[in-house]
Amino acid sequence: MNELDKNYSPNEIEEKWYRIWEDSKYFAASLDETKENYSIVIPPPNVTGILHMGHILNNSIQDTLVRYNRMTGKNTLWMPGCDHAGIATQNKVERKLAEQGLKKEDIGREKFIEMTWEWKEKYGGIITKQLRKLGASLDWDRERFTMDEGLSHAVRQIFVHLYNDGLIYQGEYMVNWCPSCGTALADDEVNHEEKDGHLWHLKYPVKDSDEYIVIATSRPETMLADVAVAVHPEDERYRHLVGKTLVLPLVGREIPIIADEYVEKEFGTGALKITPAHDPNDFNLGKKYKLPIINMLTPDGKITVDYPKYAGFDRFEARKVIEKDLEEQGYLVKKEHLHHAVGGCYRCETVIEPRISQQWFVRMQPLAEKALEVVRNGKIKIIPKRMEKIYYNWLENIRDWCISRQIWWGHRIPAWYGPDQKLFVAIDENEAKKQAKVHYGHEVELKQEEDVLDTWFSSALWPFSTMGWPEKTKELDLFYPTNTLVTGADIIFFWVARMIMFGLYELKQIPFKNVFFHGIVRDEIGRKMSKSLGNSPDPLDLIKEFGVDAIRFSMIYNTSQGQDVHFSTDLLGMGRNFANKIWNVARFVLMNLEDFDINSVDKNNLDFELVDKWIISKLNKAAKEVKEYLEKFELDNAAKSVYEFLRGDFCDWYVEIAKIRLYNNDEEKRISKLTAQYMLWTILEAGMRLLHPFMPFITEEIWQKIKVDGNTIMLQKYPVAEENLINSEIEKSFEYIKEVVSSLRNIRAEKGISPAKAAKVIIVSSNAEELDTLQKNELFIKKLANLESLTYGADIDAPSQSSLRVAGSSSVYMILTGLLNNEAEIKKINEQLAKLEKELEPVNRKLADEKFTSKAPQHIIDRELRIQKEYQDKIEKLKENLKSFQ
Repeated sequence: MNELDKNYSPNEIEEKWYRIWEDSKYFAASLDETKENYSIVIPPPNVTGILHMGHILNNSIQDTLVRYNRMTGKNTLWMPGCDHAGIATQNKVERKLAEQGLKKEDIGREKFIEMTWEWKEKYGGIITKQLRKLGASLDWDRERFTMDEGLSHAVRQIFVHLYNDGLIYQGEYMVNWCPSCGTALADDEVNHEEKDGHLWHLKYPVKDSDEYIVIATSRPETMLADVAVAVHPEDERYRHLVGKTLVLPLVGREIPIIADEYVEKEFGTGALKITPAHDPNDFNLGKKYKLPIINMLTPDGKITVDYPKYAGFDRFEARKVIEKDLEEQGYLVKKEHLHHAVGGCYRCETVIEPRISQQWFVRMQPLAEKALEVVRNGKIKIIPKRMEKIYYNWLENIRDWCISRQIWWGHRIPAWYGPDQKLFVAIDENEAKKQAKVHYGHEVELKQEEDVLDTWFSSALWPFSTMGWPEKTKELDLFYPTNTLVTGADIIFFWVARMIMFGLYELKQIPFKNVFFHGIVRDEIGRKMSKSLGNSPDPLDLIKEFGVDAIRFSMIYNTSQGQDVHFSTDLLGMGRNFANKIWNVARFVLMNLEDFDINSVDKNNLDFELVDKWIISKLNKAAKEVKEYLEKFELDNAAKSVYEFLRGDFCDWYVEIAKIRLYNNDEEKRISKLTAQYMLWTILEAGMRLLHPFMPFITEEIWQKIKVDGNTIMLQKYPVAEENLINSEIEKSFEYIKEVVSSLRNIRAEKGISPAKAAKVIIVSSNAEELDTLQKNELFIKKLANLESLTYGADIDAPSQSSLRVAGSSSVYMILTGLLNNEAEIKKINEQLAKLEKELEPVNRKLADEKFTSKAPQHIIDRELRIQKEYQDKIEKLKENLKSFQ
């Protein structure tokens, strides 16, 4: 056997083993049709991304599942890759251009795209290198990128299919617009946050009249684009004004007063300003009454040149100037505080603006119906189950998806316009030209659509585009549908639901069988981690300090199914301590296996004692529990089962008992020592396989020192429970020994008795099984509890001057004579008695007072009686204890 280094240095072994694993292609899936398959596609991190604590949790969970299934003999594929992150990546490159005093328009689209690819090659994919540090056993030879040629072809293919089936259409609608990113956003890309704002009450004068209508708005700058004011047809306050016109303050434009039941009489002033270009509800009313659409904002959120006084002002700067003008001209009635939901861009947090523009949309309802069905009928299982309700609610109320983005980096929409703006949607330009030639009767010049597709569009194809679709590949046959998707709950709409819809649409199959949603990693006080808050640690620094195995294990151990994780570095101490314990115990075992050869051991000649049968039972029980917990996606409980077996049962108990047999050089005990060696090797080797999916590096390093054959632990068989070796009676008997030893150790701790002082112990029990267990394991108990003598039986009188504990049905007495300083103990007991008697006096006085007992409520009297009894019981016990020292 090879020895382990004295000190556990995780960074050294992590770098070494990952390089070996990857170079040896141990992560690679095969195309072997004879094996059962297991596949996961990684939620593709952004090409701009770097490792954060959310990635640590997500990928630790995935790697644990993948390593476990690989060890059960399945042909596993964990598909790696990155997302091109349209907006985020373009922002990076635009900032780089800005450093040179340039904008993307200065260099043109083609050069900008070329520059973005260069940036991607140089800086992109940092996170995939960092995932290697985490031990992620991804099949790197199959790594994909959402903009690579194969995936780009898949995107164009499904776009054409959806368009030809009438599920993609183009139209001018109200969309969410980010002035900073300069693009439309889908509804679920808008984060709504409660923020403090104001509500301005403004007078709108009735033309040729002294009357006016007061409207209330939270966005006074949009009044510049008002085209009407609506009231409820049954509102007596305004009925006589319907059909008349108002003069728009500051602008002077005449606008009609219309009546519509959409207006709520009781809400606000009961009068609603209509701004079709800047509010989705107003847009619908505008269409209903054929009102004009007036836009008062530029794409970057500034006032247009149509309003010279405010032209060029940012919308929020314009708001201040407009408020001042309204007040000076007598139109501002009042300004109130308002706490309301404000929509922000999920990328840059800029407040979004509703904006009318020509966009491309996916018709979602037909796709959503099938996506609902596969979860309802159980074909796709969502874990935890409570997430189903959120999934159902979104799909049942789904709106069409705006998929076009006004940026340059991304999949350019495969649509071309003819000279008369006739549209041709095709897989490529050549196909579009063929369509155009048929339409026009001759060749014409075509111009491709400028917009690109929403990044989430290509991500929705990820489970099958990464496996070669639209080609009919072997990977698709073997690994699609995938088994499990592991992701955060915050992208259930962005990604999960859309993958289900596209998988069912294009392949007529679900994309995965299970969706496991884990929680969000938050800081200790529950805040989401972010750079701006400064509460997000650098995982690479944590890896240097604690080691990957400690971090992975701690995160999984402390993450209950579907619950958010409140992270602090204190959590990682547990994982580090566990790793150190495993290392030190493995080192001890190896040091005591120098003269041992597992291949030459004849199990039939070994002498298996209770402790051996117990640890075998516990090993098989742990293997059974881990399997059940992992299959239910209760990874924290699986980690706890492994921890309790290795840290508690093996390290704290079995190894300590094994030392007694290892260090006994009596020739007659040679078989006992050999049995202990055999069991230490067996449990350590199986324990490393049991732990490997959770802590891959340390287990590989230790396993290599004790292996019989094989190149890597990750391709060894995962421990399978042998039910016949799980013995509850054996476990009960050994638990009794643990109770006896623990009770004696507790007496020492409470009494301040040194562990080095040998004690005399008497155990009184009428339970034949307990007495038999004591008789067969007397040596172990005496050694573990450092006993000078151990006497046990059914008819033994309780000794004086002793401390009593109960273990099972036994009374366990440690004789204190000679272990304690009598004078010091008597003094301590008397001090405790005096303190308790002093505290009891006011309680006794209160209960002896007739005025109190006659007037106080019964529950108060009962409380005082309970306190009195507690004091009296404590005093009685101390007095009994005092007698033993006198």
